[in-house]
Amino acid sequence: MNLINIYVLRDRREGKMENKRSSSKATTTATILLFILLSSSTSQAMKRKIRLNQPCKTLLFYFHDIIYNGRNMANATSAIVGAPVWANRTTLGGLMHFGDVVVFDDPITIDNNLHSETVGRAQGLYLYDKKEVYTSWLGFSFVLNSSDYKGTINFIGADPLMEKTRDVSVVGGTGDFFMSRGVATLTTDAFEGEVYFRLKVDIKLYECY
Repeated sequence: MNLINIYVLRDRREGKMENKRSSSKATTTATILLFILLSSSTSQAMKRKIRLNQPCKTLLFYFHDIIYNGRNMANATSAIVGAPVWANRTTLGGLMHFGDVVVFDDPITIDNNLHSETVGRAQGLYLYDKKEVYTSWLGFSFVLNSSDYKGTINFIGADPLMEKTRDVSVVGGTGDFFMSRGVATLTTDAFEGEVYFRLKVDIKLYECY
C-alpha cells in the first residue's frame, strides 16, 4: 500500500468519526429541546389547573324581590306576566306555582337590608317548572353601577327552591366583568309569604379578563 492510499484511508476514517460526532451532537440537542418543550407544556397545564381550582374574583350581594299582588303597585319590583288557566296574574297559582312566569327588576345591596343603598339592579325572569315540588328556572343579569363596580354579570340555571343552597352558572358579563365565567351560589336569606323574598348571591368567578 503506497503512501497516498494510506492518507486516503485515514481521511475516510476521520470523516466517518466526525459524522458520528455531529450526529450525536444533533441528537443531544434535539433531546434537550424536546425536554424543554415538554416541561413548558406541563408547567402551563399545571398553572391552568391551579387557576381553574381557585376563583379569580369573589363577590357577595343580596337582591330583594317584592311581587305585585294587586295592592302594592308602589313598591312592587316584580310581576307575574304569564300564568296557567287555573291561576291569575296577581296571585301565584297552586300546584307549586307551576306555569307562573315572573319578570323582575329588583334592587341589589351589599348587605341584607332592603333599605340599604343599592349598587345595581337584578333584572330578568324566573318561572316555576314542576308540579310536585317548588322549583324554578332563572335567567337574569346583575346590572351594577356603583363606585366599586360597573358592568353586568349574567346568570342562568335551575333553582331547586327546597335546597338550602343552589348553584347557577355565570355565563358572561360586560364592563368590569367582561366575558367572566363562574358559579353563583344562591341562598334564600328571608321570605315573607309569597310577596317578598331576599336572595344571598355568593359569586365565584373562574375566568376574569
